[in-house]
Amino acid sequence: MSLGALALLATLLFVGGNVWVLAETRGRIDHRLETCRPERVGIVFGTSHWTRRGTRNPHFEGRMQAAAWLLLEGRVAHLLLSGDNSTRYYNEPVTMWRDLRGRQVPDAAMTLDYAGFSTFDTLARARDVFEVDEALLITQSWHLPRALFIARALGLETRGCAAPERPSEGTLWLRAREWVARVATLGDLYLWGREPHFLGPQEPLEILPEAVNAAGASSVGGTARESTRDSSSSSPR
Repeated sequence: MSLGALALLATLLFVGGNVWVLAETRGRIDHRLETCRPERVGIVFGTSHWTRRGTRNPHFEGRMQAAAWLLLEGRVAHLLLSGDNSTRYYNEPVTMWRDLRGRQVPDAAMTLDYAGFSTFDTLARARDVFEVDEALLITQSWHLPRALFIARALGLETRGCAAPERPSEGTLWLRAREWVARVATLGDLYLWGREPHFLGPQEPLEILPEAVNAAGASSVGGTARESTRDSSSSSPR
């Protein structure tokens, strides 16, 4: 009976935690690019360019498609590309930067954050390192509730813009894993006081007038800004 009671309690906490996160964020997600509200900064969450089968990751493709469209349509003025660069052989921010350059996004409209090891780290660093207080979060719809919940807990004013999705292998697993991650996030925020792996000095985003470009612009002078302390040699502590 005791084991049954514990299992029931764990199930209730698991479901209740997910319902809380979903209910708190449901009204702040736009599911079509055309309805995403304008914002100065768009935060793009990193993910692998390739799947384990060696094919192009559709989730990466969706995020890049959304980020490029929002920037070139003037919905956002600057993109913060945040992802994992824990080893010299794996660099999500640079991969995003290269892809977006190929979509005619100007270098001056992008800042690379090499220490976005997790959703929490990306948002904590956006606030504490890049001094972002309002942003549009760009990722898939199943990821947005957790990202928006963390952002609000950190004091950020954010909305979610759902990146395009298409059916693919592994999507159901990612959605299921996200249910577990939401509950873990509640522990991070309210129980054990999680801190980002790496911070460094403040580096406010430089949002230049020319970064807000017209749709179809082919190039803008300058280079993408990189976080000066978060090079490829950075590692989590």
